[in-house]
Amino acid sequence: MNKEIQAYNDSMSAADKAICEKLAREIDKHLAEAENKIWHRHPVWFLNGNPVVGYSKLKDSIRLLFWSGQSFDEEGLQPEGSFKAAEARYTDVKQVNTDLLKRWLEKAAKIQWDYKNIVKRKGVLERLL
Repeated sequence: MNKEIQAYNDSMSAADKAICEKLAREIDKHLAEAENKIWHRHPVWFLNGNPVVGYSKLKDSIRLLFWSGQSFDEEGLQPEGSFKAAEARYTDVKQVNTDLLKRWLEKAAKIQWDYKNIVKRKGVLERLL
């Protein structure tokens, strides 16, 4: 695991760390080709420079965020923000359904909006093929 991501996970409470480590293991397993790093203070995985999935600590939970998740047409993901992102929130490691997560990660690799160039396009998102 990326040392910066491990340090992020290690900074969590025991319950949150368990969630973060499970998420990181599953993401690494199913998006093995993705670059991962701390981006805007949170672990994020990128495909061809485009952010696809990451997680962060919220006040009461760990949020798993898929940048293009609203296009996955999946139950269990809630819209987040004004673009195409969707999220799932966890308060216990037992809530992380690895079969569901695998399906979401497969879709994250196939269904992407071009966040990498959103500034260049003045806030306009385009779907990547």
